[in-house]
Amino acid sequence: MDILRPQLIRIDGRIYRKNPIQEQNYQHEEDDEDFFEGGAECPEEPCEAYVVVQTQQGFQCSIRAPSLLYKHIVGKRGDTKKKLETETKTTINIPRPGQEGDIVITGQHRSGVVSARTRIDVLLHTFRRKQPFTHFLAFYLNEADVQERFLKFQEEVLEKCSMDRGVNGTIFQKPKKLHLTIGVLVLLSEQEIQQTRELLQQCKQEFIELQELADRVLERFQSSGLIGKEGSHVKLHATVMNTLFRKDPNAEGRYNLYTPDGKYIFKERESFDGRNILKLFENFYFGALKLNSIHISQRFAVDNFGNYASCGQIDFS
Repeated sequence: MDILRPQLIRIDGRIYRKNPIQEQNYQHEEDDEDFFEGGAECPEEPCEAYVVVQTQQGFQCSIRAPSLLYKHIVGKRGDTKKKLETETKTTINIPRPGQEGDIVITGQHRSGVVSARTRIDVLLHTFRRKQPFTHFLAFYLNEADVQERFLKFQEEVLEKCSMDRGVNGTIFQKPKKLHLTIGVLVLLSEQEIQQTRELLQQCKQEFIELQELADRVLERFQSSGLIGKEGSHVKLHATVMNTLFRKDPNAEGRYNLYTPDGKYIFKERESFDGRNILKLFENFYFGALKLNSIHISQRFAVDNFGNYASCGQIDFS
C-alpha cells in the first residue's frame, strides 16, 4: 500500500484512513476467529460525533451491532478487546455470543470513549465487508408473458446452439427467479432487515424513470452503509444464463463463491461458447411488463410460488 495514498473508508458520513490489517494465524484454532492487530488509525473525533452520555462512573457510549460481528471485536483469546481497552483506557461490554444487544463503552474520559467507539466502528465496517451477501434489492420479472418468452428463448437456444461448447439446459435461470438487481446487501440481524424496509419506504417518494430510480435507491442505501460503495451506477440486467447453475441450481451469480464465514473459495467452472447465442438472439424480445414494486429478496430462499422469498417490498403502482 502507498503510505501517501492510504485507503479511505466512509462511516456515517465521516472519512477515516485505513492502515493495513495484520492477521495472525494460530494453529489448532478456529479460522473464523479473526485477530485484528493494529488496524485503522483514525483522526481526532469531535465530541459531537457520537452520543456520549455522562454517568456517575464517567462517560458512556453504546453501539448497536449484529451479534455475528461480536467475535471480531473480542478477537482470539480476547486480544482485540483487551488492546482496545488498554489503549483507550475504557471498559467495553459485549453481549454474549448469540444474544442481540448494544456494545457499551465506558470510561473516565470522553475522548477515550470516543476513540474506542471510532475504532470499533472501523472494525465492524472492515469485517462486515468480508461477510457474504445475504439479500438483494430487485425488481421481479415474474410475469407470465415474460416467463413464457424466456422459455421460448431457452428452447430456441438449445435447438440452434446445443452443439456449441458447454451449452445445455443446466445453465439457464429458473423462469420464476428472473429479476433485475439494484444492489446486494449484508443484513445480519432482524433489526437490519427492518432498517432496510424503512429505508425502502423512504425511497417511495422519489420515483422517477427506471434508471434514475435504481441509481437513487442505490445511492440512498450506500449512504446508510447497508450497501458497499463500489459504484454509483446500476447496470440493470437480468441473468438468464450462468455456468454456476450447472452444478448448483440455486446459485446466484458470483456471490456464492464464499463460505458462510466470508472466505473466498475457488470453484472450477465449465465455461460455454456464447458467440452464436449473441449473434442469433441479440434482439430477442422477452416481453413487456410493468415494474410496480421493489423487493428485499433473500438469497437461497424461495416462497410457495418458486420466487425469491421477499422480506419486504414497496409498491408504486
